[in-house]
Amino acid sequence: MSEPEQGPEQPQLYLLTPPMFDLSTFPDQLAGVLDAHDIACVRLALATHDEERIARAADACRAVAHARDVAIVVADHTALAERLGLDGVHLSTTRVSVRDARKALGPDAIVGSFCGTSRHDGLSAGEAGADYIAFGPVSVTGDAGATLDELFQWWSDVVEVPVVAEGGLTTQAIERLAPFTDFFGIGEEIWDTDDAVAALAALTAPLT
Repeated sequence: MSEPEQGPEQPQLYLLTPPMFDLSTFPDQLAGVLDAHDIACVRLALATHDEERIARAADACRAVAHARDVAIVVADHTALAERLGLDGVHLSTTRVSVRDARKALGPDAIVGSFCGTSRHDGLSAGEAGADYIAFGPVSVTGDAGATLDELFQWWSDVVEVPVVAEGGLTTQAIERLAPFTDFFGIGEEIWDTDDAVAALAALTAPLT
C-alpha cells in the first residue's frame, strides 16, 4: 500500500474481502474489480480462525492481487502473513500489539490497526509503528457521527500517519470524508450486490 501525501485530493481505495466466500467464484470476481478500478490494497478479512481455510483463500487471492501489483494483507493472523506470502497484517483490535506485529514481520511489511473512534488508540498505534490507522464504522449517525467526522478532520490536520475510513460507507459519507481521509475501506458495500464492479463505481462516484 502506497502512502499518499496527507490530506489527498483523491483518496485511494482499499478493498476488503467478504467474511465468507466461495473459492470457485470469488477470485474471478475479485479480479474483475481489480481490473476495473484502481485499488491500493486488498484485505483478506475472513470470519474464521481455521488456518487451512485462510491459507486456501490467501493463495487464491494473493495470486489475483499480486498479478496486478496490488498488495494484500490478512486480518489479525500475523503469524500467517509471512508464511502465506502476504504483504502484511491488519489488526482489527487494539488488544493486539502493533509493536509485536512489526517485530514479527519486519520493517517492510504493512501493519495497519483499526482503532474504532478512539483518537488515543490511533495515536498509540501510530507511535508504535502502524503504517495506517483505520477509523469507523462511518455508518454511525447523530452525535457519534459528528464526532467521527471531527476525528477525521483533526487527524488530517495534525497527524501524518495515513488514515482509512471504513464500515458502512455510503456515497454521501465518501463525499463528506474525501477531504480528510487517505483511503476508503470498502467491502460488504459492494460484495452484497449483483455487480461489484458497478456498485463500486456508483459508491465512489464523488471521487471521479
